[in-house]
Amino acid sequence: MRDSGGGACQTGRAGRSDQTDRTGAAVGRGGGIRGTPVWMVIGGSLCISASAAFVELSGTSAGTAAFFRCAIALTVLVPLALAERRTAGRRAWRLRRPDLAAGLALGVDFVFWAAAVHSVGASVTTVIVNIQVVVYPLLARLFTRTPVPRRFVVVAPVMLLGIALASGAVGVPVQGSDPARGAVFGLIAGCGYAGYLFLMRLGGGQGHTVSPVCTSTAAAATAAALLGGAWTGIDLSLDGRAWAWLTVLALVGQVLAWLMLTPALPKLPPDVGAALLLLQPVMAIGLGMAVGERPTVRQFGGCALVVLMVWCVGPAGPGRVRKAAITRAGRARAWVRVPGRPRVRFRKAPGPGRRCRGPGPGPGPG
Repeated sequence: MRDSGGGACQTGRAGRSDQTDRTGAAVGRGGGIRGTPVWMVIGGSLCISASAAFVELSGTSAGTAAFFRCAIALTVLVPLALAERRTAGRRAWRLRRPDLAAGLALGVDFVFWAAAVHSVGASVTTVIVNIQVVVYPLLARLFTRTPVPRRFVVVAPVMLLGIALASGAVGVPVQGSDPARGAVFGLIAGCGYAGYLFLMRLGGGQGHTVSPVCTSTAAAATAAALLGGAWTGIDLSLDGRAWAWLTVLALVGQVLAWLMLTPALPKLPPDVGAALLLLQPVMAIGLGMAVGERPTVRQFGGCALVVLMVWCVGPAGPGRVRKAAITRAGRARAWVRVPGRPRVRFRKAPGPGRRCRGPGPGPGPG
């Protein structure tokens, strides 16, 4: 390919319809986000939403569910990780250390999350765990000195009120539930989940998709065995029904969910990914009702309040979605890389076959 001089360049083949914006998001024809990552995040959210119902249907203790969720998943993840290692190479140790630490946090999350499911139900627990949206900025402030947004100070107490309502701690709780225990277990699980997300982001994929998930799952299995074994014990004499639901939990809620979310989320702008992940509590409420749960009106109100506060405190909050939409529409600056030339900045991402001009040094290679 040869440019026409003066920094002008071609964007590629005339029939090419995809570009990449400065956030790394895949952009399709007309500047829209490519559909595949969106559907992958939706599918992963559905898998995670169903996990709480699978724990409840298995009828196992918190330690048993947490440990076998990871142990069964490893039977699939290990062969996939070995295959990925042959093609992508060995993952550097400096990247595996955050993966291991993230897995330990995930193991804590799984144990307390399963305990919360038994205390307040599947749907409510999935909503309570969204406290990670509040915990995550605190971790970023503590370890990376990232400033805490002002909206965080306002949203945090309101979200805690929503969690109290959702768990049943305020008002008359559902018969057979333990709101106080459920709220505490859910908050601890949310803190563990926030630690997992923070550490996995520090490690980054770096060309690997399965290996980080496999390493963190192995560490989570170890943490679940130690914590769950000491707390509730790990039952090895399970009936066929329990084994079946735990297998579904491992394959759907651990393997399939994270293999879809891990490669898809980095391809989407943060606001889109955050908004799609909010589908988890909404889906969980519907799935919880499908297995016989009947939250009270106050709990529904608390769930709605938590989801609203998560939306406000996250990147998808007010005033930020429109800005990201403008970027994806091509009306903001974007970086486009042309083979054989430095990156060139454009005011508008070029369409198929369109020529564009940038501050290039002159004619490129023939």
